[in-house]
Amino acid sequence: MLEQLKECKLCPHQCKVNRLEGKRGRCHAGSKLEVALISIHPYEEPCISGTKGSGTIFFSNCNFNCVFCQNYEISQEHFGREMEIEELAEKMINLQEKGVHNINLVTPVMYVYHIIEAIKIAKKNGLHIPILYNSNGYETLETLKELEGYIDVYLPDFKYYNNEIAKRYSNIDHYFEITTKALKEMERQVGGPVFNEEGMIQRGLIVRHLILPNYIENSKHILKWMKENLSEDVYVSVMAQYFPTYKAKEEEKLNRKITRKEYKTIERYLYMQNITNGYMQDLGKHEQEYVPDFKGKQRGW
Repeated sequence: MLEQLKECKLCPHQCKVNRLEGKRGRCHAGSKLEVALISIHPYEEPCISGTKGSGTIFFSNCNFNCVFCQNYEISQEHFGREMEIEELAEKMINLQEKGVHNINLVTPVMYVYHIIEAIKIAKKNGLHIPILYNSNGYETLETLKELEGYIDVYLPDFKYYNNEIAKRYSNIDHYFEITTKALKEMERQVGGPVFNEEGMIQRGLIVRHLILPNYIENSKHILKWMKENLSEDVYVSVMAQYFPTYKAKEEEKLNRKITRKEYKTIERYLYMQNITNGYMQDLGKHEQEYVPDFKGKQRGW
């Protein structure tokens, strides 16, 4: 599969650079896997972190350039080290042995071919916990179809309804059209969430949305689209953790946290849309604090 990196078309940028010869496209990824951090993360959604944590693997680089990226050292400043496919498979097994609920692949699109090979090796060696694909949602249908059968849970972001906002803050073209098609393909593959007896997700789609200050209408349009275009079984995770970091401090509309009024506006809108499955992050909490549910399902962190 790595031969396809001779003309890389893994993500919608379609750079077509020859990564095997050391050339790097928009995401700055090369021919080798680059991993920034492997850790047990206790602060994802409740059905992901549970009591034992999520086995997160943060990949270096990114095909986005978000001005407000909270992990900009990893995504934009290329923090990390090269890793062989066999070592990645071993790290997955090591995380499983530590008791994590799942393997959580963070910003993985640049390394899809490497990851598929690592999963094959890890499963031969006893990997059996769910594998999560934790991405920005800006994916091609062709790459997602390569992943079918390897990914149990898709955990994409859905940031923008307006392509002009996407271009301004993430330097992304045709964001809405591409991401909505990707979300539908993810749902086709895995459907709505399926949980085990402990309430931990085993399969399914959870779509994350980060509320941005001064862009409440953007959030409303996102939630409305999800209500009208995805199954009610799909979970939405509304995130209130935004704070101005990286280059966002220089952006007039993004240079603050969201207000309680903005938060309450989106909270009310969730009720109005009758969105029944999901979570809403508690305002002011940088770590997941769970608050009472909406429409009978878990809500908040």
